[in-house]
Amino acid sequence: MTNYPLTELPEHLTNSTDRTAELTRNTAETEVTVRINLDGTGVSHVHTSIGFLDHMLDQVARHSLIDIDMDAEGDLHVDGHHTVEDVGITLGQAFQQALGNKKGIRRYGHAYVPLDEALSRVVVDFSGRPGLVMNTSFTSASVGSFDTQLVHEFFQGFVNHAQVTLHIDNLKGDNVHHQIESIFKAFARALRNAIELDPRDLGHIPSTKGLL
Repeated sequence: MTNYPLTELPEHLTNSTDRTAELTRNTAETEVTVRINLDGTGVSHVHTSIGFLDHMLDQVARHSLIDIDMDAEGDLHVDGHHTVEDVGITLGQAFQQALGNKKGIRRYGHAYVPLDEALSRVVVDFSGRPGLVMNTSFTSASVGSFDTQLVHEFFQGFVNHAQVTLHIDNLKGDNVHHQIESIFKAFARALRNAIELDPRDLGHIPSTKGLL
């Protein structure tokens, strides 16, 4: 048996030669365009006009090693809700498209990530069944002008359209910026684990049902 590094797998053994996606979601409230490369190097070009959200998505790209290009325009004169939700939805749709039939992926991922006094745990399953469980007690209602309630809206949008099961627990933290950033970094690391190709199980869907 030949053992290949993941970066050198023969084309006929890989899940896909191109795990990328590009799409636009255009509604009366927002227009979001996203391009992702699941086998990237963590490069991001994110412009949502919500500075804190841009910062969090940059963290997702860097720590998952997924390339993310995103441009979003929304009705920010109302508030950030529609933009943040639709960014999550569009990113979820892109993941669903880029993963295809999910052959060869590890499927599950988890991570604990600290940020100073804050600690978060994220567990993800690319199950084909959308479900979100969040246990967070943010210490402030906002980070600058960013409403902390919108963290849930982002992840709910992502979960519903990527069709994943996602458990998020902020285990401790005093600074709300640290709490949220540790969540997004843990999310990124969990994604990285889950979408990685498993060299022992290439060509197979990681489910006894044979379908995800």
